[in-house]
Amino acid sequence: MKNLLSASKIFKLTCLLTALVIQPSYGQDSDFVEYQQDKIAIKNVTLIDGSGEPSRRNQTVLLAGGKIRKVGHANEVLVPEGVTAIDGRGKTLIPGLVMMHEHMFYPTGKANYTEMLYSFPRLYLAGGATTIRTAGTTAPYADLNLRDAIAKGETIGPDIDVTAPYLNGPGLPILKIKPLRDAENAKTMMQYWMSEGVTSYKAYMHIRRNELAEVIKQAHKRDHKVTAHLCSITYREAAELGIDNLEHGFFAATDFVKDKKKDQCPKTGVHQSLVDLDIESDQVNELIAFLVSKNVTLTSTLTVFETFTQGRPKASAKALAALTPQVRDQYEARWEKIAQQENATWPIVYKKMMALEKKFVEAGGKLMAGTDPTGYGGVIAGFSNQRVVELLVESGFSIEQAIKISTSNAAHYLNRENEIGTIASGKNADMVLIDGDLAADPSMISKMSVVFKNGIGYSSNKIVEATKAVVGLH
Repeated sequence: MKNLLSASKIFKLTCLLTALVIQPSYGQDSDFVEYQQDKIAIKNVTLIDGSGEPSRRNQTVLLAGGKIRKVGHANEVLVPEGVTAIDGRGKTLIPGLVMMHEHMFYPTGKANYTEMLYSFPRLYLAGGATTIRTAGTTAPYADLNLRDAIAKGETIGPDIDVTAPYLNGPGLPILKIKPLRDAENAKTMMQYWMSEGVTSYKAYMHIRRNELAEVIKQAHKRDHKVTAHLCSITYREAAELGIDNLEHGFFAATDFVKDKKKDQCPKTGVHQSLVDLDIESDQVNELIAFLVSKNVTLTSTLTVFETFTQGRPKASAKALAALTPQVRDQYEARWEKIAQQENATWPIVYKKMMALEKKFVEAGGKLMAGTDPTGYGGVIAGFSNQRVVELLVESGFSIEQAIKISTSNAAHYLNRENEIGTIASGKNADMVLIDGDLAADPSMISKMSVVFKNGIGYSSNKIVEATKAVVGLH
C-alpha cells in the first residue's frame, strides 16, 4: 500500500488545509503605508500643535528625513520642488497621541486576560497613538520584545515605554500577578526587571507603604518613574513617599473612606465614599493642593469607567467590528445588563470624577490621558484613544487642552519633550491627519485618515479593515 498516505501524514495535511481556509488574510505591514517619501508637505491644514494654544488655520508643515522641518502659515512656507504635497484643506493635523495607561492584554472572559500582540500595536497606531506606556503587564517579555521589534522596524506600532510586572501586595486573586513578600522582595524584583530593560514601574492595589517606599527609592536611583493604581495606600500617603504618577484620576482614591486602615484596601466603602463626596469640600481642596505641591501627575482613564456607567453610549460599531464574535457577545451582554440597572450610582461618581480632573488642572496639576483596555471588553485599543479625547472635552477642557493632555503633557513626563508631543521644527514627524475640522467638532477625532510615525504615513482605515474580528484572538 505504498501509494497510500500514512494516517499521520493525512492528519498533518488536513490541519494545514484547514488553517489555510479559516485563517484570515491580514496583509503585510507595507500594505498600510500611504506615504513613504523622504520629503512631504502638508499644505493649508488646520493645526492643533499640542501646546495648548488655539488652533491655527492655513498652515503648512514640511517633513524630511522623518523629522518636522518647518511649520508656518501657508503664505510663508515655501514648498520646494520635488516634495510630495498633501492637500490639507478641510483637514486637521495634531501630534501623535502619547497614551499613558495602555496594555497589550485584553479581557477574554472569566477574569482571563489574553495578549493581543498582533492586533493592539496596529490598532493603537491606527487610532493615532504613536507612543504609549504599558501601565502594567502580565507578559513582560512579550512587551519588551514587541517594543524592540517596533524600534527595529520589524513590525508596526507605537513606541512603547515598557512597565515592569505589577508590584502588588498579597490579596489579589489573579494568578498572573505575583504578591510581594516584603520591601526586600520588591527591591529584588525591580532590580531584575531593570536588568531586562523595563523603563517604568507600576505599584498596584494591595502594595504596602514600606514596599512602595522601596519601589520609589529604587526607581529614582536610575531616574525612572513610578505610577500606581492604589487602594491600600491613600493618594496623600503616596505623594508623601514621592510617587510620580497616580492612575485613574481620582477614581482610585481611598482618602475619603471613613476609618481607612493603614496598608489595607477597604473591603467596602470606596465607591460609596465617592458617591457621597463633596468635591468643593476643604478635604478635596487640600488633597488637590498637596498633590500639586508634590508634583504628582494624574492619568485620566475615563474610557474604562465609562463602560460601567449607565446612560453612556456603547462602543462604536467600528470598534465592535474589531472583536471576535465570542468577545463581542460577552461585551454586549454585560453592557446591556449594566444599562438596565436601577438606582445606579456610577453616573453620580462619573460626573464628579470628570469635574475633579478639571479642578485638578485648574489648580496647577499635571494631567495625562490613557485608556486601560480592561474591564469587560468595551475599551478597545486605538478606538479608545480617540474616545478619551472626546471625554476630556466633555469634562470641560477645550479641544486644544484635550490634545495637550493627550500629547505634550505625557511627552514631558517621559522626558521626551524634545522629540515628541508637539508639532514643532526639529521634532519627530509623529502626527495625525484628520478628515474634518477638529476645532469646530471634537467628534471628528474618529475620522483619522493618515497617522505619521517618524515621517511614514500609515492609512488608519486600511489597518482597521485588516484587523476586523481579531481582538480577542491575538
